[in-house]
Amino acid sequence: MAGARRNAPPREDVLAAAMTMIADRGLEKLTMAALGREVGMSSGHLLYYFHSKDELLLQALEWSEGRLGAERGRLLTGRGTARERLDAYVDLYVPDGHRDPHWTLWLEVWNRSQNAGDDARDRQAAIEGAWHRDLVALLAEGVSRGEFRPVDPDRCAARLRALLDGFSIHVAIGLRGTDRAQVLRHVQEFLEADLVRHPV
Repeated sequence: MAGARRNAPPREDVLAAAMTMIADRGLEKLTMAALGREVGMSSGHLLYYFHSKDELLLQALEWSEGRLGAERGRLLTGRGTARERLDAYVDLYVPDGHRDPHWTLWLEVWNRSQNAGDDARDRQAAIEGAWHRDLVALLAEGVSRGEFRPVDPDRCAARLRALLDGFSIHVAIGLRGTDRAQVLRHVQEFLEADLVRHPV
């Protein structure tokens, strides 16, 4: 087994390959055997490193979220108004389209979480929490600058993320009559009506 460890590809390469397979072939084609062939490992070696497919999927989600989190950090600390950065947050949140690999993975992890242990649930909550905290901070900044109405940032963030999650699921599963452009318009209308403070 020591030789297998020395010859194994880096963990990030395996997770990147898993995400590429989800994007190209769909989650149903992502088996341990197929992924092993992709990265030059046996399914047994993959199980040695990840212990189960559930763990592989959760680690792939954490890896993907780490990349998104870095991008989100750059957007939210960049220049521009709070509203402009909120638009960038929404744009990053909403799936690119039907079968978006990141959202496909999220949906599967959520589905499997019904029977997950506390550790897996805590790790999912940590991912969700990062998105929430960043949005709360951005909303609080917008309120303090007078760009947004005097809302409670935490409550507003919870409602806005629920709206984004609902619409995003529609986009990711390819619900007829709901595409990314329509969703972004709906969200913009909501923000204009309920959040943005307009000059009197």
